Amino acid sequence: MGKTKRAPVPAQVPAQMPAPADAFEWTGVTTQRMEHATATVIFSQGDPATSVMFVEQGNVRLSVLSHTGKEAVIAVLEPDIFFGEGCLAGQPRRMATATAMLPTTIIVVEKEEMKRQLQAQPAFSYRFLSHMLRRNIRIEEDLVDQLFNSSEKRLARTLLLLARYGQQETPQLVLPKISQELLAEMVGTTRSRVNFFMNRFRKLGFIEYNGGLKIHSSLLSVVLHD
Repeated sequence: MGKTKRAPVPAQVPAQMPAPADAFEWTGVTTQRMEHATATVIFSQGDPATSVMFVEQGNVRLSVLSHTGKEAVIAVLEPDIFFGEGCLAGQPRRMATATAMLPTTIIVVEKEEMKRQLQAQPAFSYRFLSHMLRRNIRIEEDLVDQLFNSSEKRLARTLLLLARYGQQETPQLVLPKISQELLAEMVGTTRSRVNFFMNRFRKLGFIEYNGGLKIHSSLLSVVLHD
């Protein structure tokens, strides 16, 4: 866990705002960096909402629990995504449970610090808004994926997202070891279905797994196929 000292606010706003896809810049913001092991609960539904969080590395699952005890996964967040921002709009308690799906690094910004930076630094505010819009688009895409696509397509899309295809110049071709149970949870299907499709993808040459999981760009054909 570390803290960065708050730097003076620049007297002038840069003439050109940073591109939304740029890495998020934390200069001048007081933060805490938290490390979470796989399956660690970052915060629980009903906890006080006192901070905004940012996924620096790893993946975070957001889930909600009904009064009858039924759990539903509402989003799977990848690196460079904010969450817990409801506190900025007066949300007193967390509306979902956030759980690390892999070894995950989270940057935490306390609510009052975040409000102060959003007001004082236009460039920081612009970056935050851009990242939030990207996250909302991603959640909408996840919802459409769940509603209209087969479990095979959802699995292929999940693997490509984990490899960060289309989000950086050099995708992460080899992923760390990830269980089929975890993939099933991310996709919203059963382990047996994941096992069936993973074997199928391997036979077709879309993926390889021998210790690590290697994703080939040819897997895109599953997502694009009607």
